[in-house]
Amino acid sequence: MAKTIAVAEQTTTGVQSLKAQPARFLAFLKEVRSEMRKVWWPGWPEVQTTTVVVLITVFIFAGYFWLVDNIIGRAIESLLHALTGS
Repeated sequence: MAKTIAVAEQTTTGVQSLKAQPARFLAFLKEVRSEMRKVWWPGWPEVQTTTVVVLITVFIFAGYFWLVDNIIGRAIESLLHALTGS
């Protein structure tokens, strides 16, 4: 019964909901501003260091996958030549 009363109290008309929108939007903006003040932004040296680490890692993985691809490709090619008798 208490739940029914709470739901009945929460139901609003469309006009009341529209009137509440600007206040809700302003409250949202205040919360966003408050959360953005808590954000920590990295400095330029840290961005440079992280970028170098990412680039080196990408090249290492690219080399690894190139090597594995060549090994598997040559193995399959040799197998196909052996099976077809060419």
